[in-house]
Amino acid sequence: MYGGRTAGMFGYSHFTGGFAGGQSEYTRVPYGDVNLLPLPDDVPDEEGLFLSDVLCTSWHAVVDTGVKKGDVVAIWGAGPIGQMAADFSLLNGASKVIMIDSNWRLDYVKERYPHVETIDFMKLEKGESVTSTLKKMCNNRGPDVSIECAAGEYAKGWAHYFEMMLGLETDTSELINEMITSTRNFGRCGITGVYVGFTNHFNIGSLMERGIRLIGNGQAPVHLYWESLLKMIQDKQIKPLKMVTHRVRLEDLANVYYAFDKKEDGMQKVFVETKFSFPPCEGSPELKRF
Repeated sequence: MYGGRTAGMFGYSHFTGGFAGGQSEYTRVPYGDVNLLPLPDDVPDEEGLFLSDVLCTSWHAVVDTGVKKGDVVAIWGAGPIGQMAADFSLLNGASKVIMIDSNWRLDYVKERYPHVETIDFMKLEKGESVTSTLKKMCNNRGPDVSIECAAGEYAKGWAHYFEMMLGLETDTSELINEMITSTRNFGRCGITGVYVGFTNHFNIGSLMERGIRLIGNGQAPVHLYWESLLKMIQDKQIKPLKMVTHRVRLEDLANVYYAFDKKEDGMQKVFVETKFSFPPCEGSPELKRF
């Protein structure tokens, strides 16, 4: 279906290699000489862990979509990937970062990321849309770069809801269409949220007529970035702990999954402690039992 291989990831079924053990106490690592990164003593578990996923994914989205000095960047999705993409955009010289989402996640962003502006798409004034709001915030041009960090399985309207339920599409195009219509002419749009297969009602006309660059950021090439990102952690350029809300025990994961699914207690990014983990570092969330 894809015409080529995707990445290999632990615990993600045959779809990405069939490697078992995404969240487990023991994992057999093939080609361990290249697929393991030794962490130096000055990098705690709670920060080094995310070099294998969130940090490389968000950094790749920013670099691959071409965020540069002076750019205005809009980010769809205020979760951990979106938060770190915002940090990395500012690190790359973005003049403004605007995050689009709703509910308690925007409150979290306002508290932890004071330099990021926000749009709550559930609280727009009558007649306003995400696109019109972004235009107003960007001198009626729109952002230079738009990055999608939310994924395509959450339909906003009834049409996509029923089409996905009936198997007529696997992913909704709503966020991608918002990005395309919001971005300035000849701007860039990057997709880093997970999209599986096919989508309907895609605004290919706006993409073509206005010269928008639509970039599939793909599964991030982790090995390409993790050593340089490790250095950023050591130099205090980035603070991954800002996105971590909970520390839990591996033994409690069966219950944690239910709490995470319901987004109870503001849960978004979780550090799972095993018997091999080092003691909590400064700033780590307190251990919570479930």
